[in-house]
Amino acid sequence: MSWTKFISGLTAAGIAGVSGCTVGPDYHPVAAHAPATWNSPVADGLTASASASPAWWTSFHDAELDSLIQRAAQSNLDLRLAEARLRQARAVRERSAAEIMPTVDSSGSYARQQQSQNQPLIGALPLPANFPFKYDLYQAGFDASWEIDIFGGKRRALEAATAEWEGASEVRNDALVSLLAEVARNYVELRGGQCRLEIARRNLRLQEEALELARARFQTGVVSELDVTRSASLLAGVRATIPPLDAGVRGAMYGIAVLLGQEPGELVAELSPPMPVPPAPPEIPIGLPSELLRRRPDVRRAERQLAAETARIGAAKSDWFPKLSLTGDVGSESVSLSKSFEPGSLFWSLGPSLQWRALDFGRVRAEVRGQKAVQEAALLTYEKVVLISLEEAENAVVKYAQEQNRHRALADEVAEDRRSLDMADSLYAEGRVNFLDVLDARRSLYQSEDQLAISDQAVSLDLIALYKALGGGWETLPLMQAKTLATAPSP
Repeated sequence: MSWTKFISGLTAAGIAGVSGCTVGPDYHPVAAHAPATWNSPVADGLTASASASPAWWTSFHDAELDSLIQRAAQSNLDLRLAEARLRQARAVRERSAAEIMPTVDSSGSYARQQQSQNQPLIGALPLPANFPFKYDLYQAGFDASWEIDIFGGKRRALEAATAEWEGASEVRNDALVSLLAEVARNYVELRGGQCRLEIARRNLRLQEEALELARARFQTGVVSELDVTRSASLLAGVRATIPPLDAGVRGAMYGIAVLLGQEPGELVAELSPPMPVPPAPPEIPIGLPSELLRRRPDVRRAERQLAAETARIGAAKSDWFPKLSLTGDVGSESVSLSKSFEPGSLFWSLGPSLQWRALDFGRVRAEVRGQKAVQEAALLTYEKVVLISLEEAENAVVKYAQEQNRHRALADEVAEDRRSLDMADSLYAEGRVNFLDVLDARRSLYQSEDQLAISDQAVSLDLIALYKALGGGWETLPLMQAKTLATAPSP
């Protein structure tokens, strides 16, 4: 047989395999139901007319936050781990694609051999004196094999590996969404803690002044010692609030550093100067619920997992059918290296082989049933992820709206408490109220200012949670990687 016929036979068999049937169900994307509008009342500033910006953190207009986000996307360890697993999934897919193609192995060997002079056949024959009991043996050749994918088992395996690879990409995207939200959350908590610390320290100074005033008035007999003890008690209470606030600020700095892949104390000097809480923008596009399902990486990941498990049903069913393979080898064998390429040294073989599980006691049928159950579980998981995503988004919209209402009420409370303190100070100076009224006014103002600072922080945190629930941010990863490559030092 000529090499032309050999190659033609393999090509024809390959075409037959590629054009053969593909067992198992074909995957069709599941149409997830999403409401046309949000069930929750949309808060002031939220609009469903457009989708949220992928780079949502830039809406806070905070250069330090933008810088932290950029650095985290370049060096976060969880994100790098997800990218490593994505490369692993891509390698698995490439391996599945290679399984469809033939394999060719090459080999070569040299051996110095000696035959026994007393073996039955040779020992019984008259041999010349120079008979070569010792000789060199040179071998070289190629072996080829190709399992023809007639029933599509390997193609289904490739389909599953492709879906897994795409799903791994969504896992990476989900890690990025979580990372961006976590960096922003820690940053807002840091600035909120610094703001509350400033309020507490300012109030501490006022209470120290009030205590000195009470002591002076007590020494002159204007007030009783009760006013002094009450002022001292209030001062101690304010002083007790500072250590946990300071610890929270430090913890936020350490958390941001770890998210950036750095040691906890690396960013203390950079982040220690107090800054205000980045305020929410006046208008926030959030899109519609239907857009949510297309954007959230966890929903996209669950859909790709469903596609992979559907394809594996066909891969399992293919074991019901026979497997046809073509094998061939060609090479040369000679006792002389110079004669290795002569026609007489050539050897070759070519032939098909067929394998079929004639009796497996229902193993394949059980495997198919098991895979169908796995596919059903993947479908239920997908439906659950869709519902959870809608729930998280609806809750985020409600929390953001209600926190805005709370913030407005607290702002009014702070304004009234400041008026009350001004009035108490004036009346106390005139001797018309006792010092307890002044202390109560100061305590109320401190508490309302602290609550307003917490609400400032909560509004921004709820907005970050809303952006995360909407699944935004992962679209920016290619841009971030491009910027990283552009600014990276050359090796």
